[in-house]
Amino acid sequence: MADNTFKISIITPERVLYEGDATMIEFNTVEGQIGVLPMHIPLTTVIAPGICTITEPEGVKKAAVHSGIAEILPDHVTLLAEVAEWPDEIDVERARSAEDRARERLANKAEGVDVLRAEVALKKALVRQDILA
Repeated sequence: MADNTFKISIITPERVLYEGDATMIEFNTVEGQIGVLPMHIPLTTVIAPGICTITEPEGVKKAAVHSGIAEILPDHVTLLAEVAEWPDEIDVERARSAEDRARERLANKAEGVDVLRAEVALKKALVRQDILA
């Protein structure tokens, strides 16, 4: 590992999406977007749905990451995500349908609709479409 890189792991319940060395990682937290460089102070934070950008010495990779916990250490960042996916794994039509369903639920606010769940579903659908744009 070079002095200007650190280890990154992105793990979901189903798989390890990414393990490698990077010079920077950026992702969304419930407090806002964060960028992490090598030797960052230790921090644990809650991940919010968004695009995760991994800057490797060879280039940049992007993944959609949806909710979870991040542990940041000076030499390693671990994202434990509910869902994480590469752009080529995303079905854009399914994401558009999910967006339509979520918007309909939020617009109608029928009795029994879980508004928070619909808002999260909408955010996930939009992230999936944004990463493909």
